[in-house]
Amino acid sequence: MNKGNLMHFGALIFLLLVALLIFSEQRKENTSGLENVSVQEAKEMIEKGDVFVLDVRTPDEFNSSHIKGATLIPVSNAFGSNLSSDRLLKARIDEVPQKKILVYCRTGRRSDTAGIMLVNAGYSQVYSMVGGINAWINAGYPVVSSEDKEAEDSHN
Repeated sequence: MNKGNLMHFGALIFLLLVALLIFSEQRKENTSGLENVSVQEAKEMIEKGDVFVLDVRTPDEFNSSHIKGATLIPVSNAFGSNLSSDRLLKARIDEVPQKKILVYCRTGRRSDTAGIMLVNAGYSQVYSMVGGINAWINAGYPVVSSEDKEAEDSHN
Protein backbone atom coordinates (compact mmCIF):
# COMPACT_ATOMS: atom_id res chain seq x y z
CA MET A 1 0.00 0.00 0.00
CA ASN A 2 1.30 3.42 -0.82
CA LYS A 3 1.18 6.31 1.63
CA GLY A 4 -1.94 7.92 0.03
CA ASN A 5 -3.96 4.70 0.18
CA LEU A 6 -2.88 4.15 3.77
CA MET A 7 -4.11 7.63 4.75
CA HIS A 8 -7.47 7.04 3.04
CA PHE A 9 -7.80 3.68 4.79
CA GLY A 10 -6.97 5.30 8.14
CA ALA A 11 -9.53 8.04 7.58
CA LEU A 12 -12.17 5.46 6.67
CA ILE A 13 -11.46 3.47 9.83
CA PHE A 14 -11.65 6.68 11.88
CA LEU A 15 -15.05 7.60 10.38
CA LEU A 16 -16.38 4.10 11.04
CA LEU A 17 -15.27 4.32 14.67
CA VAL A 18 -16.94 7.72 15.08
CA ALA A 19 -20.18 6.38 13.56
CA LEU A 20 -20.05 3.36 15.87
CA LEU A 21 -19.52 5.60 18.89
CA ILE A 22 -22.44 7.85 17.94
CA PHE A 23 -24.70 4.84 17.37
CA SER A 24 -23.78 3.29 20.73
CA GLU A 25 -24.43 6.59 22.56
CA GLN A 26 -27.88 6.88 20.96
CA ARG A 27 -28.69 3.33 22.04
CA LYS A 28 -27.63 4.14 25.61
CA GLU A 29 -30.02 7.09 25.68
CA ASN A 30 -32.91 4.94 24.52
CA THR A 31 -32.28 2.29 27.15
CA SER A 32 -31.60 4.70 30.01
CA GLY A 33 -35.17 4.57 31.33
CA LEU A 34 -36.04 8.12 30.29
CA GLU A 35 -38.12 8.58 27.17
CA ASN A 36 -39.42 11.76 25.58
CA VAL A 37 -43.12 11.74 24.64
CA SER A 38 -45.28 14.17 22.73
CA VAL A 39 -48.25 15.87 24.36
CA GLN A 40 -50.52 13.57 22.36
CA GLU A 41 -48.75 10.50 23.77
CA ALA A 42 -48.85 12.03 27.25
CA LYS A 43 -52.60 12.64 26.97
CA GLU A 44 -53.13 9.00 25.93
CA MET A 45 -51.09 7.81 28.91
CA ILE A 46 -53.17 9.95 31.27
CA GLU A 47 -56.45 8.75 29.73
CA LYS A 48 -55.38 5.12 30.28
CA GLY A 49 -54.88 6.03 33.92
CA ASP A 50 -51.79 3.93 34.53
CA VAL A 51 -49.34 6.80 35.05
CA PHE A 52 -48.24 9.05 37.91
CA VAL A 53 -48.28 12.63 36.60
CA LEU A 54 -45.50 14.70 38.13
CA ASP A 55 -45.36 18.49 37.73
CA VAL A 56 -41.85 19.73 38.58
CA ARG A 57 -42.51 23.47 38.21
CA THR A 58 -42.78 26.03 41.02
CA PRO A 59 -45.86 26.29 43.25
CA ASP A 60 -46.87 29.58 41.59
CA GLU A 61 -46.71 28.01 38.12
CA PHE A 62 -48.65 24.96 39.33
CA ASN A 63 -51.32 27.09 41.01
CA SER A 64 -51.93 29.09 37.84
CA SER A 65 -52.46 25.99 35.66
CA HIS A 66 -51.66 22.31 35.72
CA ILE A 67 -52.83 19.01 34.33
CA LYS A 68 -55.72 17.64 36.36
CA GLY A 69 -54.52 14.99 38.80
CA ALA A 70 -50.87 16.08 38.66
CA THR A 71 -48.72 16.01 41.79
CA LEU A 72 -46.43 18.98 42.39
CA ILE A 73 -42.85 18.32 43.48
CA PRO A 74 -40.59 21.11 42.20
CA VAL A 75 -37.23 20.03 40.81
CA SER A 76 -35.50 23.37 41.40
CA ASN A 77 -35.98 26.95 42.38
CA ALA A 78 -36.87 28.91 39.28
CA PHE A 79 -38.65 32.13 38.36
CA GLY A 80 -38.15 33.72 41.79
CA SER A 81 -39.14 30.66 43.79
CA ASN A 82 -37.13 30.24 46.98
CA LEU A 83 -38.20 26.85 48.31
CA SER A 84 -35.99 25.19 50.88
CA SER A 85 -34.01 22.22 49.57
CA ASP A 86 -36.14 19.79 51.60
CA ARG A 87 -39.17 20.76 49.48
CA LEU A 88 -37.48 19.92 46.16
CA LEU A 89 -37.55 16.63 44.23
CA LYS A 90 -34.08 15.51 45.30
CA ALA A 91 -35.21 15.41 48.95
CA ARG A 92 -38.74 14.14 48.21
CA ILE A 93 -37.98 11.51 45.58
CA ASP A 94 -39.37 8.74 47.80
CA GLU A 95 -42.83 10.35 47.44
CA VAL A 96 -42.85 9.29 43.78
CA PRO A 97 -44.36 5.81 43.41
CA GLN A 98 -42.47 3.04 41.62
CA LYS A 99 -44.68 2.98 38.54
CA LYS A 100 -44.90 4.65 35.13
CA ILE A 101 -44.14 8.37 35.61
CA LEU A 102 -45.00 11.25 33.28
CA VAL A 103 -42.94 14.34 34.13
CA TYR A 104 -43.64 17.82 32.83
CA CYS A 105 -42.64 21.42 33.45
CA ARG A 106 -43.20 24.65 31.52
CA THR A 107 -41.16 23.91 28.38
CA GLY A 108 -39.44 20.55 28.92
CA ARG A 109 -36.04 21.47 30.35
CA ARG A 110 -36.76 20.93 34.03
CA SER A 111 -38.68 17.75 33.28
CA ASP A 112 -35.60 16.34 31.54
CA THR A 113 -33.52 17.15 34.63
CA ALA A 114 -36.15 15.56 36.89
CA GLY A 115 -36.43 12.53 34.61
CA ILE A 116 -32.70 11.88 34.77
CA MET A 117 -32.82 12.30 38.55
CA LEU A 118 -35.61 9.70 38.77
CA VAL A 119 -33.81 7.25 36.49
CA ASN A 120 -30.63 7.63 38.55
CA ALA A 121 -32.72 6.87 41.65
CA GLY A 122 -33.83 3.56 40.14
CA TYR A 123 -37.08 4.42 38.37
CA SER A 124 -37.37 2.56 35.08
CA GLN A 125 -40.44 3.95 33.31
CA VAL A 126 -39.97 7.71 33.19
CA TYR A 127 -41.46 9.84 30.42
CA SER A 128 -40.68 13.52 29.85
CA MET A 129 -43.36 15.50 28.03
CA VAL A 130 -41.70 17.41 25.19
CA GLY A 131 -42.61 21.10 25.18
CA GLY A 132 -44.07 20.98 28.69
CA ILE A 133 -47.38 22.47 29.69
CA ASN A 134 -46.92 25.20 27.06
CA ALA A 135 -47.17 22.55 24.33
CA TRP A 136 -50.06 20.87 26.18
CA ILE A 137 -52.04 24.14 26.26
CA ASN A 138 -51.12 24.96 22.63
CA ALA A 139 -52.55 21.56 21.64
CA GLY A 140 -55.86 22.61 23.21
CA TYR A 141 -55.73 20.13 26.09
CA PRO A 142 -57.40 21.08 29.37
CA VAL A 143 -55.69 22.45 32.45
CA VAL A 144 -57.01 23.35 35.87
CA SER A 145 -55.85 25.93 38.38
CA SER A 146 -55.76 25.75 42.14
CA GLU A 147 -58.60 28.29 42.14
CA ASP A 148 -60.72 25.81 40.15
CA LYS A 149 -60.09 23.16 42.80
CA GLU A 150 -60.93 25.55 45.64
CA ALA A 151 -64.22 26.48 43.91
CA GLU A 152 -65.00 22.79 43.36
CA ASP A 153 -64.26 21.97 47.02
CA SER A 154 -66.50 24.80 48.28
CA HIS A 155 -69.47 23.37 46.32
CA ASN A 156 -69.12 19.98 48.03
